[in-house]
Amino acid sequence: MSAIVLDDVLRRLADLPSLPAVVMELLTSIDQEDIDIAVLAKKVSHDQALTAKTLRLANSSLYGLQVRVTTIQQAITYLGFQTTRNLITASALTGCFAEGRCPAFDHKAFWRHSIATAACAKVLARRVRFNQDYAFTAGLLHDIGRLVLVSSYPDLYQQVLEYRAAKDTYVQDAELAVLGVDHVLAGVALAEHWNFSDTMKMAIAFHHDPGAPDAGLLATIVHVANAIVHALDLGREDDDLVPAVSPVAWTALGLNEECYLQVFRETELQYEEITMILMG
Repeated sequence: MSAIVLDDVLRRLADLPSLPAVVMELLTSIDQEDIDIAVLAKKVSHDQALTAKTLRLANSSLYGLQVRVTTIQQAITYLGFQTTRNLITASALTGCFAEGRCPAFDHKAFWRHSIATAACAKVLARRVRFNQDYAFTAGLLHDIGRLVLVSSYPDLYQQVLEYRAAKDTYVQDAELAVLGVDHVLAGVALAEHWNFSDTMKMAIAFHHDPGAPDAGLLATIVHVANAIVHALDLGREDDDLVPAVSPVAWTALGLNEECYLQVFRETELQYEEITMILMG
């Protein structure tokens, strides 16, 4: 069953909302350094809603800038190209999927959880000296496959959520039982379709399995951030089950209890503000 459904998922990707062209350009270029920033800034500023959201994020406590940025070009100057690119991506992604097609699926809770995971992944990345921008984006995108499945199969996904509630199981298990395919496979398919970098694809593919040989540190960071956010219940999801944390991942980050308590605090503080901006 899985192969048929996965082929079907791939076919339906073409019907999903497309991101603004400038965001597609940003995502395909995530591993390139030689981009003409002025041209890019100009393209982004044609999209006023996207620009406004991005600038609010740039001026948030997430970055603690001493100056107020009022243009994309300024944001790039003060925050760097990579950070600004990730803020633009975050701003675009949170508004591009239609809501309400699957009544039992709580879009707002989904994005609250994703945004919280992004904030937490960024905090963890700083502590283990990993690229914070990659961590933020990977945290935001880790469950994007759920939106693929909800958008492509709203009625079936309704059954997934009913199955989950009846069996008190994890979403991933319910997806596999009902659809024969889970949000990880769907997320990787979307990442391919949207030309995400390999780094991002690996993080999406292995965020539930950070002990896999090819998983990499980014998947480990997202895995731990995801578990922390579930435990803190920042997504405010009904009947939320806290996923088991891989001891391999927990140990790999090498943080002590005091560090983790600070991570919890920082995540909670930043999460509120980022959520207001991205979902406002």
